[in-house]
Amino acid sequence: MRELIEYMAKELSSRPDQVRVKEAGGLRHTVIYLNVAQDDIGRIIGKSGRIANAMRILLRVAAIRQGKRVTLEIR
Repeated sequence: MRELIEYMAKELSSRPDQVRVKEAGGLRHTVIYLNVAQDDIGRIIGKSGRIANAMRILLRVAAIRQGKRVTLEIR
């Protein structure tokens, strides 16, 4: 799941070398932290948060298939 978020963020970002993804959590619940360059935050979040919500939905679907819960935090 970490790789999925990293791939999407790098494709959306104008500075893919500054994309950082960290994963923290336990067996049932995981939090994924996405850090991008300051000027790319708008691209990642999107208008009215649509891109961020789409990323969260895709992440949730991937997590359900594995029987987990995942939260995405964008910083």
